[in-house]
Amino acid sequence: MGQADITLRHIARRRAGDLARVFVPEHRPVEVLGWIDTQVTKLERRLDKALRLRVGGELRVLHVEFCFTLRDDVPDQVFEYLGFLFTALRTEAPGEPVPPIESVAVVLSGRKRRLPTVGERRTSWPERRFSGTHFRIDAVYQRTVAELRARGSVFWLVFAPLARDATAAAMREVVAEIRARAATDEERIELTTALLVMAAIDPWEHNLRKELAMLFDDREMEKKLLRRIPMIGEMISEAERQAAQRAAERAEKRGEKRGEKRGEKRGEKRGEKRGEKRGEQRGAQKAIAELLGRLFARRVGRRPTAEEERSIVERALAIGPGEVEDALLDLDADALVRWLAEPIRR
Repeated sequence: MGQADITLRHIARRRAGDLARVFVPEHRPVEVLGWIDTQVTKLERRLDKALRLRVGGELRVLHVEFCFTLRDDVPDQVFEYLGFLFTALRTEAPGEPVPPIESVAVVLSGRKRRLPTVGERRTSWPERRFSGTHFRIDAVYQRTVAELRARGSVFWLVFAPLARDATAAAMREVVAEIRARAATDEERIELTTALLVMAAIDPWEHNLRKELAMLFDDREMEKKLLRRIPMIGEMISEAERQAAQRAAERAEKRGEKRGEKRGEKRGEKRGEKRGEKRGEQRGAQKAIAELLGRLFARRVGRRPTAEEERSIVERALAIGPGEVEDALLDLDADALVRWLAEPIRR
């Protein structure tokens, strides 16, 4: 999910209790003990998707997946992660029973027809009794603004632009509520950032992003917001990691095929290294183009041309994304277009 996934994981880490309470049985007291972080989950690279809880005095674990849509491979991903998670918890406390685990897929967009509330991944033979895993489906985009507000936390208000009945008037109320209830300026900026990111998904074609942007017309606020959408350093790192991982996997497969023919592993290792390096470079350039291209569109009123996008990426790589970001924020539209057409001063 890229931008949305990073943004949601960021605010979920800070508001774990608000995330968990919605999925805990009603009227049961819940205490958040922290995100699960073990050596096994480090290998899986998704440390912030499982919460350790105490519900009514009992240890439990909540596993949450934020999904752009409920793709066919989501059940596979849930089942796969549960295997890593179960192994991590068992390794962490040998001889102790593994706490019960509940999995939830929070879905941000998709079909108009109601999604089921429960999904499954069957591993048993079709004619045998079911074996595998069930998981809950929380299609937040199919809820109303009132339903999200009833969850009682500003965390869930950031999903309001996804609601099927979202309107410009409702968004003004949501923004006012976030401003009133946010504990600090930093929290307000983070929640507002998430609100704008969710508006960009727009599953019902409400076109509320421009309306929301107008609510944050203050110059200094705009700078702070744009600098945090979507937390440029983290997103570039994530893009690099994912691209490198995919490239390494492809290189490994190519290396294995060559190894089968030649009976050697040297080609595989060289392929992995070259693939990782190319993947990192392409991932960084794609992330820079996506992020800074949005700032260009906001300042100039249109998407950058291919040449302008190439200039943005080249300047970011030559002088740093921060310098380019400053130019995109500080220059007016005409000056910005001229600056991108000038030779790069390294």
